[in-house]
Amino acid sequence: MTEDPLERIEREERERKEKKGPRSVMTILAVIALVLAGVLGYMLYQRNSLVSELESEKTELAQQMVALQNDFQDLSSDYESINHQLDTSREQVAQLIEKLNQTEATNRAKIRQYEKELGTLRSIMKGYIVQIDSLNTLNKRLTADAAAARREAAESRRANEELTAQVAGLSEQVSAGKVLRARAIALNGYNSSNKVSDRHSRVRYLVASLSLVENSLADRGPVRVYVRVKDPEGILLMNDESVSFTSGGAALQATASREVDYEGEEVDLSIYVKDTGEFLKGAYSLEVYTEKSLLGRAECYLR
Repeated sequence: MTEDPLERIEREERERKEKKGPRSVMTILAVIALVLAGVLGYMLYQRNSLVSELESEKTELAQQMVALQNDFQDLSSDYESINHQLDTSREQVAQLIEKLNQTEATNRAKIRQYEKELGTLRSIMKGYIVQIDSLNTLNKRLTADAAAARREAAESRRANEELTAQVAGLSEQVSAGKVLRARAIALNGYNSSNKVSDRHSRVRYLVASLSLVENSLADRGPVRVYVRVKDPEGILLMNDESVSFTSGGAALQATASREVDYEGEEVDLSIYVKDTGEFLKGAYSLEVYTEKSLLGRAECYLR
């Protein structure tokens, strides 16, 4: 039976539309898949780029730390007190490098903290260099002055030597007598009830206490006392009250400070250390300074 031409045309048109429908859907799905693949690829590229950048920053920071470590190794002096400080700073740099190596590059907060600590150690090293150069210059000048004095005293050596010894002895006694000293230096933890506590989980702040002893020869007037408190990991505690200062020619960072009026009589004072974060279990060390000298050290243990 011959198919009617109109019916045949209608049938072919229906078949064409039926075949086109699935193909259109597949085409749309394919396009969507390509778009999603592109977006995913871009996100992976961005992430890998960020990780690579952070790794590069960490590597550069590590190189700077090693360079500073080498600088500290090359730095030396003829003074025992400075060499002791240098040993302490070298140990701090080594600990900082170790902590950096154990930290993932993606931990931005820690990396930024280590950058700040590196900057502080750099400042301390500059202070050492200035101090050593000043002492070396002073020693050269004193050596030259001593040689000239010996030449000038050749004709009356006995009298001049006796006078020089007397003057030197009196100068040393006066200088030693004018040095401000402290006693009863202590560091204690306090809880939220303002009571002494040695449990690290309950401690809310620390208090450094001491007494400036009576000294009629010491200079009178305002005296600022600085405290440096380090946690069990050797990290200096810092807050908004932390300041930089110079003691004995060395540039240092203080956790906190307080100014008192010293008139030659004994003065009791306390310096509060607050807002430095949670307290860890272990030994906390305290160093107390004036701008002229180290007054002393103390330690407390939080269990």
